[in-house]
Amino acid sequence: MAAMISVVIPTLNAASSLPGTLAALKPGRDTGLVSEVLISDGGSTDGTQALALAAGARVVGGPAGRGGQLQRGAVAAGGEWLLFLHGDTVLAPEWLFAVEDFVANTNNSARAAAFRFSLDDECPAARRLERIVAWRCTTFGLPFGDQGLLLSRRFYGQVGGFRDLPLMEDVNLVRRIGRRRLSMLPVAATTSARRYQRGGYWRRPARNLLCLGLYFLGVPPRFLIQLYE
Repeated sequence: MAAMISVVIPTLNAASSLPGTLAALKPGRDTGLVSEVLISDGGSTDGTQALALAAGARVVGGPAGRGGQLQRGAVAAGGEWLLFLHGDTVLAPEWLFAVEDFVANTNNSARAAAFRFSLDDECPAARRLERIVAWRCTTFGLPFGDQGLLLSRRFYGQVGGFRDLPLMEDVNLVRRIGRRRLSMLPVAATTSARRYQRGGYWRRPARNLLCLGLYFLGVPPRFLIQLYE
């Protein structure tokens, strides 16, 4: 049996999407590969915490802010490996085999892995965005948080873990990991397309790209959060 994994999920009013995320993790829990699912909640008022507890997850509470929530979740987790997921991301069924193979390979003890970006929308614009994200990951080694992140607890500590940032916490960590120490697993992580449907399949990615560019130029995330939202 491969080393056990703690799944850490930051949430804030995620009651509508979290059941799908948790259901996809059930095979991992049934086989023992996933030792725990830990919900790091930022003060939900929609029953997210009760839903998580009823599903057998642990809940850690604290101030809202994904960077800080991920940080608290990692500290509370007990697994030898950590898998970070968003509360509206559903892993494809074959995730179990891909993850088990990754953690069983001792060469990956100082590497990280992310999943293939997918959206739950059948429109052509969604497929176009998926191709753009795949290109970004292949060219720059830059997956975002909605693609999940898997790495050993030891490696997580070595690279400094998540920082308590209001935005770009995923980019900040992935850049410290580095492209050469990052693998892309051929498994879909399907995320809700609501923000693209609401913000536009051109406007929302353009805004994200602008925020990313400003971050790379040194603009602090606390100044970017209003533009992002």
